Amino acid sequence: MAFQISPGVNVSEIDLTAIVPAVQTTAGAFAGQFRWGPVEQRVLISNETQLVGQYQKPNATYFQDFFTAANFLAYSDALHTVRISNDGLVNANANSATILVKSELDYDNNYSTGISGGGDVIAKYPGALGNSLKYSICPSSTAFESALEGNYTVVNGNTGVTFVVDQTGTISAGDLLQLGPDKDIYKVATVALDGLSVTLESSYTGNTVSNSTAHNRRWEYYNFFSAAPGTSPWATTRGGTADQMHIVVVDEDGEWTNVKNQVIEVFESVSKASDAKTEDGSTNYYKEVLNRQSSYLWWAGHPTGVTNAGSAASGTTFGGGNTPITNSLASGSDGSAGTPGAYQRAYDLFKSSEEVDISLILGGSATSATAIHIINNIAEYRKDCIACLSPEQDDVVNNTSYVNVEVDDIVEFRNTLPSTSYAVLDSGYKYQYDKYNDQYRWVPLNGDTAGTMARTDQVRDPWYSPAGLSRGRIKNSVSLAFNPNKTARDQLYKNGVNPVTTFPGEGTILFGDKTLLGYPSAFDRINVRRLFIVLEKAIAIAARQSLFEFNDEFTRAQFVNLVEPFLRDVQGRRGITDFRVVCDETNNTGEIVDRNEFVGDIYVKPARSINFIQLNFVAVRTGVEFEEVVGQFG
Repeated sequence: MAFQISPGVNVSEIDLTAIVPAVQTTAGAFAGQFRWGPVEQRVLISNETQLVGQYQKPNATYFQDFFTAANFLAYSDALHTVRISNDGLVNANANSATILVKSELDYDNNYSTGISGGGDVIAKYPGALGNSLKYSICPSSTAFESALEGNYTVVNGNTGVTFVVDQTGTISAGDLLQLGPDKDIYKVATVALDGLSVTLESSYTGNTVSNSTAHNRRWEYYNFFSAAPGTSPWATTRGGTADQMHIVVVDEDGEWTNVKNQVIEVFESVSKASDAKTEDGSTNYYKEVLNRQSSYLWWAGHPTGVTNAGSAASGTTFGGGNTPITNSLASGSDGSAGTPGAYQRAYDLFKSSEEVDISLILGGSATSATAIHIINNIAEYRKDCIACLSPEQDDVVNNTSYVNVEVDDIVEFRNTLPSTSYAVLDSGYKYQYDKYNDQYRWVPLNGDTAGTMARTDQVRDPWYSPAGLSRGRIKNSVSLAFNPNKTARDQLYKNGVNPVTTFPGEGTILFGDKTLLGYPSAFDRINVRRLFIVLEKAIAIAARQSLFEFNDEFTRAQFVNLVEPFLRDVQGRRGITDFRVVCDETNNTGEIVDRNEFVGDIYVKPARSINFIQLNFVAVRTGVEFEEVVGQFG
């Protein structure tokens, strides 16, 4: 406290209630190919429904990455995902331009003022899925509904309508025409180049009409809106006119909704004025409304024929043209298959422990090169997470050239990877049902392997083994590409590969808990590595409060009193069998203190999982006392 100059009372608080915090241990990380969604941007997903909403359902190309993520989410509720950047990715647009807008950040930094060649709008994310989209803008009251000039002729049972006045610039494909004495509604399929004949989507069923006065035409999406666009209250009070417009987004090909021409978004009475606000004070400028609220489109430029769009409302007369602006999006591309480099760039977004908190990295169908990158540059760099990997598909799926060839190929794959306690390798692929496409798929098991660790955290603690009948059950497995027998399991296990095995009547089980550490150590077991990750992570966070304090007896005692209760709790929960914390003048010598350093030595005896069980059955004669033989055989 500060020195007082004159008599008085100074009140201060000293907080000695700090504890070692709980740390997250179930969050996963995964980079994969998807059909939709932001590219090279981290997104936190909590369940499979959100996964579909963000990245859309899988197809025949991207199912392995999708189901790796979905399988992990069957055990956990936290998966940080990144969509990789395939070579040749393109956002769908109406002008067949080659445009790549990866994410909202990319748009804000590079395209928010307009996209050259992009037309009015582009698909929000790259990919062929955007080609299913269509948009329609109604920029004026005349485009919404208008009376047709001149007479027309239409015959019962025909789809053709003949006009005596050129309807070019008045009638558009998709418009709704009121025809005949009953004013029945018919949708326009095409308009001839001369504007004098129109083809309907369905045959006219009313009385034949010859040279009759035509009735109204309406915008195709007339019935989705309460009234024609006009002048908003915002523009009215500022002397502006005709600023409103309506916009719809349509699933033209049915790829999103399974229903062709389904309207999927409606934006009513948005404004062409850049400063327009709604009654609640939020923006009503159509560009900002699209960018903020649409799940499918980015604004790319003001439509041709819409005048003064982007101007302030004050004193501005906005123009809109007499016909709707309707276009289908095309030229969106998924690009080529993801390269190891694309995967590695995406996984690099998980490199910083300060930016994203993760505990389990899913390798998906990673090649050896990508698996090595994940181990060396992510897991071992962070030292607070474990990489979960599977062998390559060809190592186990339809690989039957000789007995146990799968074992040789899996071991060969394992031998390409480095020795590390920050990674685990399972034995292959499972066959599971794809409910989105009604067929079965081969999917790598590492999503499930990571999932068993997340489930172990939920039902026990991270320092329990995730393997075995209690916690190692694999979900959604119809069969295994390779179901190792005892001989094969022996070969795999001594090489650091954790077998996944189906036992009759017991299900599919993760039947090993080894890391990829290449020499005997306590850290060659998953539970020990994860125990130390928890201890190191939690105590390191707690130790930060000692930064910039004095390295004296008080601070050192405070550190010991902070750590010991935490370790006693872990001991009580069977994570360690014993521990000792040393933080005194023996390890904080004068030289260390003078270097502004602080040392705390924490010794722990980790609990070990049972991997081998020996049962001895001893038969004895009737007259022998058990005390005479107990302990004599083993």
